[in-house]
Amino acid sequence: MTDNKTFYTEQLKKKRAWTAGPITPGELRPGGEDAVKRALSLRILEIPVGNFVTEATKGDLPMVDGVKEVLLSNIDDEMKHDKALNFAASVIDCSEYEREAEVIQKAWLELDRHPILKTVVIERSVFFVLLPIFRYLGTVGLRKQAAEISRDEVIHTSVGSKICTDLGLRGDKQLNALRKATVSWVVESLQGKSDDKFLSKDFWQNSSKNLYFTGQAAELKATRASRMPAFFETNAIDLPQYI
Repeated sequence: MTDNKTFYTEQLKKKRAWTAGPITPGELRPGGEDAVKRALSLRILEIPVGNFVTEATKGDLPMVDGVKEVLLSNIDDEMKHDKALNFAASVIDCSEYEREAEVIQKAWLELDRHPILKTVVIERSVFFVLLPIFRYLGTVGLRKQAAEISRDEVIHTSVGSKICTDLGLRGDKQLNALRKATVSWVVESLQGKSDDKFLSKDFWQNSSKNLYFTGQAAELKATRASRMPAFFETNAIDLPQYI
């Protein structure tokens, strides 16, 4: 059986370095424009999540090697994700939604819960809905960014979920309600059901619900495989840079 030390250090070893860069403008999926822009306005949750993790490193954590190291690396990731999504927002105008996004951010900041628990709920049941929205409804450049961010977030949620298990931290009605309200706001312009599941409000809300309660969403299984355009179809500026 894998022990805590091996688990946390192995998660850190799984990371692949990449560099956030600008992307080119492009067309959003017809019918999904509003959802993408709302989701992109919630990029302002990236830094608070990093701050939650920073707060956690100063407090109650499992007393095993590798925990703080991987959390500090995760904080660096959140800074990079914020930079990448700000590049996206520079070519996809989501400014009309930023005031409402700030209200949502404030609600998460003010919720009095262990910072790692809040991080896990946001990353697992909010970010893992927003990122597939970017990948299925967004531009070529945004899809590429989302794929890279998703790889980081898989590790973040694995680490955060393990810490919550080790510390006996569990979700509750208030956390679930804020999770649900956040995702519902993003997808409110979509139809309840649609012939195209990625344009269905119900699809994204159910995905978030399943991620919150079980950590899995069978309906998002396809997103494990990257939707990568061929290199000859892609402007060089939209390709990730590995370091």
